[in-house]
Amino acid sequence: MSDEISWRGTVLVTGTDTAIGKTWVACGLARALTDAGWIVAVRKPAESGCDLVDGEPFPEDAAALRVAAGAAEPVEDICAVRLEEPLAPGIAAERAGVAIDVDGIIEDYRRRRADLDCLIVEGAGGLLVPFSTGVSYADLALRLDARLLVVTGAKLGAINHTLLTLEAARARGLDVIGVVVNHFSAERDLATQTLAESLRDLCGVPILGEVPHGGDPAASLPLPDPER
Repeated sequence: MSDEISWRGTVLVTGTDTAIGKTWVACGLARALTDAGWIVAVRKPAESGCDLVDGEPFPEDAAALRVAAGAAEPVEDICAVRLEEPLAPGIAAERAGVAIDVDGIIEDYRRRRADLDCLIVEGAGGLLVPFSTGVSYADLALRLDARLLVVTGAKLGAINHTLLTLEAARARGLDVIGVVVNHFSAERDLATQTLAESLRDLCGVPILGEVPHGGDPAASLPLPDPER
């Protein structure tokens, strides 16, 4: 692994949009670090748009993270807030009459982090999406002392989305580990083919990898070898 890239500590996986592969990349990172012998835990603070299973919202993204990390923890510990409506978590929670205990979640994450090499936290949508009333995922990252892994969905418009995300992060004093370009669609055009190279010239942070459609993110990320 490059000396300039460290996954230790708390890593918040955020994105330039929704449905562009944050869970896919977060799962690849969790699986790869676990396979390398790291002590890893995963968290999805809130998941909305959950289907009902036995009458309760079931967080599929959190369940996928749990499997990727080989976690024995129940999915309820991995995802504290599970919501049915497909809206930003803070808005879905307000509509459902659910109070998100932000302080409690942060305290739990800090306590859990003490026993780990890496705590991987997956956000929802983008960096400024409301996590709770008056609290964005950027605010959550700050309070967790988390560094950001930004997942960029390969599509026309992604340059602007990526640069805006990085600008918002810098304005808040957040440390960005780097950007992963994820080809979440099988369709390729000139914009997606040239995206990674364009971002290398523009964004001012490392482009850590380019994940082909359906490809294993671990194969595209700078990761530690098994000797740790």
